[in-house]
Amino acid sequence: MILIITLSQYAALLQYHVFTRYVAIIYPQDPVLRIGSNLTASCWIHPELGVHASSLFWTLNGQQLPSSIYRLLSPTNLSVTLAGLNASRQTSGDNLVCHNHKGHILAGSCIYVGMPPEKPVNLTCWSRNTKDLTCSWAPGGRGETNISTQYKLKYKLRWYGTEKQCDDYTHTHTRTQPYSCSITQDLHLFTPYEIWVEASNQLGRAASDVITLDILDVVTTDPPSGVAVSRVGQLEDQLSVRWEAPPALKDFLFQAKYQIRYRLEDSQDWKVMDDVGNQTSCRLAGLRPGTVYFVQVRCNPVGIYGSRKAGIWSEWSHPTAASTPHSERLMCDSKSSGDSNSTLRRELKQFFGWVRKHAYGCSSMSMKLYDQWRVLMQKSHKARNQVGSTRG
Repeated sequence: MILIITLSQYAALLQYHVFTRYVAIIYPQDPVLRIGSNLTASCWIHPELGVHASSLFWTLNGQQLPSSIYRLLSPTNLSVTLAGLNASRQTSGDNLVCHNHKGHILAGSCIYVGMPPEKPVNLTCWSRNTKDLTCSWAPGGRGETNISTQYKLKYKLRWYGTEKQCDDYTHTHTRTQPYSCSITQDLHLFTPYEIWVEASNQLGRAASDVITLDILDVVTTDPPSGVAVSRVGQLEDQLSVRWEAPPALKDFLFQAKYQIRYRLEDSQDWKVMDDVGNQTSCRLAGLRPGTVYFVQVRCNPVGIYGSRKAGIWSEWSHPTAASTPHSERLMCDSKSSGDSNSTLRRELKQFFGWVRKHAYGCSSMSMKLYDQWRVLMQKSHKARNQVGSTRG
């Protein structure tokens, strides 16, 4: 036997059960609505309360609503109609409250106004030292839905695995990829995974595109350790940088690539050297004499176990500081000094033009040539000053 009741009968039953516990109630209770929707809510008060519904008033988030949108339905029922609702100010909802004529709260309801989720985007994954797999993503469409939305990172082995779900979630306030989750156990190497994100809330659900990856293709590592920066004798425009390969990958077959960046102590502008290669030392040239520099190094573990992917750069190492020696200026008369500086600038321009064309970065050839050129320039400069002093 099926029992059919009307809406008014349902409301009466609701009143009966509610009024055994409360003096008043708002219906609907805690609704979830799309942005732009209209809502009519009713405040029922217990008949034995001795209050007429016409004396009640409504507030939304603490602001009293105008009586022009009220409707007196009965001596115990006052409704309010909200048109074109805006998105909730916070995911905990907006507070719609019914008050008596003295301002006391009789009943309340939370209104959740938002949108169903759109397809999550920017799904990116990486593995730190092959020990875990972390993926991050961003909400699709216009971004946040303005109501509570759940995200689930799911994955499985491509050909024969069962579907699993990540459990270790993190939410940050970055715009590009604010959501992430880390998988730390039961991972397999040499086998591709299928990975995707599912988003859901009370207004709908959506799923991201599925990405396929092998963990060995997305490995990153810890920054290089033991970064040391030192002077190169008394050469006032050079510093030597040395570091150690990441220890976590010492047992893996791979060829690392390194990058160096450096900046002046009083500047935030970094200069990056992309062509360091797989060396664990490098010399910085063309620096300012008597100046403090901060230096950082990072690593890209390329080709782990034969992977053909480009690899992912590690974080930069902690900054290491060192200073170049002060320049020793030789005292000459103004004319000879001007001629000397002009000649030196011309020779510098010629040399560095040749280096840029034939040698790169931290290669041993370019450093050897540079050292030979420096010796030659020092001898030439000394000869000029001897001639100048003889003329004086």
